[in-house]
Amino acid sequence: MSDAAQPSAAEVRAAAEAVKAALDRHLDAVERRSGEDDPAVYAAFNELAATAEAYDELLYDTYDEVTPFEIPGDDTLPAYAGPEEPSALSVLIRRDYAVIEPQRLLAQAQRVADLDPDVDAPAGAAAAVGNVGGSVHAALGVIFGEYEPDEIASRHKEFGLEEGDSTLWVTAAEDPAEPGEWLASPFDQADPQRVICRFDVSAVFDEEQDLDDDGDDGEDVDDVVDVDDVDDVLDVDADDDADDEADDEADGGPERDRHGGAPASPPKR
Repeated sequence: MSDAAQPSAAEVRAAAEAVKAALDRHLDAVERRSGEDDPAVYAAFNELAATAEAYDELLYDTYDEVTPFEIPGDDTLPAYAGPEEPSALSVLIRRDYAVIEPQRLLAQAQRVADLDPDVDAPAGAAAAVGNVGGSVHAALGVIFGEYEPDEIASRHKEFGLEEGDSTLWVTAAEDPAEPGEWLASPFDQADPQRVICRFDVSAVFDEEQDLDDDGDDGEDVDDVVDVDDVDDVLDVDADDDADDEADDEADGGPERDRHGGAPASPPKR
């Protein structure tokens, strides 16, 4: 970091004072809470986390020091505040993709356009049906206009796409929306406090699971198998081995254990 961008000692001190004040407000909210899901406690918790993270960053940038606190990520939803018995609901879906094989995408879009000359394509950007195979912009419009989102999700590789993160929110409403009511701004009313349930998919979950599995393999071999019993383990009937192999082939292969566990928190730095 350059000297010009270096935080001052006064800024670090001010950040520390903000943490102290946030601690007092959080404790006060906890002492006065009206229930397990008190929104005042939730707000005070978020404020404390934000101020502590800001102080930690300034402390590190200025003095190359860190705090002993683990700052939690804001990856949870607030307490539900929607109707107890919703009479309507909205399903909000986001799926991210990367275009990794443009030629495959272009070829698939051109094939759709050739089979259906009346296919819709986005205006501009070489969107004429006869040239849809020459513009990624136009090709995406054709593919997503022709196929349902769920079909694209299941066949994304055919279209030269790679899946990224995805999420699905089911939100509650008091009354069904009027036709066309929210079309101009469809996502403005995505209130986290009205989410009944959500489902997230991300490669980061797999990476955290791998970290958990690696952390469980710290035992010595001698702790798992008694070295003195190796001869007994190896002294098995060859016919039994053959029978086991035959059973595995009939069942499609040996059974594999599936390990679970809570995701490990990443190191602070």
